Amino acid sequence: MQPSQKQRISNGLHRFSDQPVQESLSYCMPPIQNFDPNSCSEDSSHGTHPSALTFEQYCTLESSSGTSGYFVHNSPSTVSVSPNGSPISQPDSQSFPIDPHQSPDNICSSPVSGSCLTDDVDDLRHKIRELETAMLGPDLDILDVYPITNLVGPNQNQIPSQAEKWKQMMEMISRGDLKDVLCSCAKAIADNDMVTAEWLMSELRQMVSVSGEPIQRLGAYMLEGLVARLASSGSSIYKALRCKEPASAELLSYMHLLYEVCPYFKFGYMSANGAIAEAMKDESQVHIIDFQIAQGSQWVSLIQGLAARPGGPPQIRLTGIDDSTSAYARGGGLDIVGKRLSRLAESCKVPFEFNAAAISGTEIQLEDLGVRPGEAIAVNFAFVLHHMPDESVGSQNHRDRLLRLVKSLSPKVVTLVEQESNTNTAPFFHRFLETLNYYLAIFESIDVTLPREHRERINVEQHCLARDIVNIIACEGVERVERHELLGKWRSRFMMAGFTPYPLSSLVNATIKTLLENYCEKYTLEETDGALYLGWLNRVLVASSAWS
Repeated sequence: MQPSQKQRISNGLHRFSDQPVQESLSYCMPPIQNFDPNSCSEDSSHGTHPSALTFEQYCTLESSSGTSGYFVHNSPSTVSVSPNGSPISQPDSQSFPIDPHQSPDNICSSPVSGSCLTDDVDDLRHKIRELETAMLGPDLDILDVYPITNLVGPNQNQIPSQAEKWKQMMEMISRGDLKDVLCSCAKAIADNDMVTAEWLMSELRQMVSVSGEPIQRLGAYMLEGLVARLASSGSSIYKALRCKEPASAELLSYMHLLYEVCPYFKFGYMSANGAIAEAMKDESQVHIIDFQIAQGSQWVSLIQGLAARPGGPPQIRLTGIDDSTSAYARGGGLDIVGKRLSRLAESCKVPFEFNAAAISGTEIQLEDLGVRPGEAIAVNFAFVLHHMPDESVGSQNHRDRLLRLVKSLSPKVVTLVEQESNTNTAPFFHRFLETLNYYLAIFESIDVTLPREHRERINVEQHCLARDIVNIIACEGVERVERHELLGKWRSRFMMAGFTPYPLSSLVNATIKTLLENYCEKYTLEETDGALYLGWLNRVLVASSAWS
């Protein structure tokens, strides 16, 4: 795709974050809403259809409209469909709107050229094998990861013909099998089959909708990531383009709503706080180092809990490390967080001191942490370490460097909360499948608490989730900052840095179970090897562990 042909992609959208710190004492324990148990209904009849297609909305997901629109863009090889179902490249064709009701047979422009055929049987078999390799890769192991059964015939030993492959993909589209079409499009891009990819993207634009079923809504952002990948514009989506972002107060409200409707952040914060409170139960001077303090809401309930500790509260120092997204959402620097938490601690009669470290986690050095002799140190890594580049990105392995730095502090406890997903070093297609399955569970869980016609739900998904999705799919190298790892990999990193597991107590487990009673019964909680796993149905989404 030439630079002049790159299309404008919708702006950067914000990652998971937490709720703002409130001024009142009642916020010491965040309120837990009781949702209507009927919200777990699987009825999907209230989904909506994709909106009409307009040029202005091409590949742009505007939160104000609540609808999704796409347009086929100019390309050196814009795709149309021949009467036999195979796409035909049309060099230098112009943009044109796609009528969702138009039959593929009415779009065709030219028959298949006879020059594509051969009378040599061996040569034909070779060409078919080349096509299969181009579409499915040199091996078929990926079919075990996600069964795209539409791309192979009933007889696994029989190589389908080219015409049969296109016929099967047309049938996939006619069935409205959105998940399979998304995977087929990603596979075509992975194999550099741009003709197939652009044809499938033109079909996907008619199948996705930011106001439809969970797979349709997620599909809109997955498609945006695919388009951005081809346009090499993924980094511009992830970076904060302030002119299109919502106002900071609006963004903060979206973060707060996501915090309330899903238990993921409460689970992470409560489990981490439980481990810290237990490790510090006999300490008089406590220094907590939070590598991404965000709005500071994690520490509200801990301050209240330590205030009620038998024998009186300890003296607390809290070092907060900032990030640009949280700073924008709160509308100012870390002094805002420090003042709010200081007022809260004063009202709870807890000696408190706030140390602001307005610096990126990758730049943190020992002197930035302000450690003092005699302090019991707790370090908190909540939803932050996956942003640190490792050895797969460059020579600067900040992921492991930070762990060694923290270990040198001899902390009493280190808490780790991360998304249980494998997107760090996985190749593009595997990463696409992992992202699709992971975020589909997230979108389904949102669906049971926020109605699809809920305007704020669209804003929450666009401004708190979609940017991460696009970054994972569209970006590579240093520009891909969303690099999740499974707890097993984190465990190896922590143990290589000299840490040993600090099992979470049964009290923490019981507290989380009580929390989940206020949510849909489809959420799951498992404890394995001292770590807690929060999931949705059969998909684990967040893992929490502690180390010393």
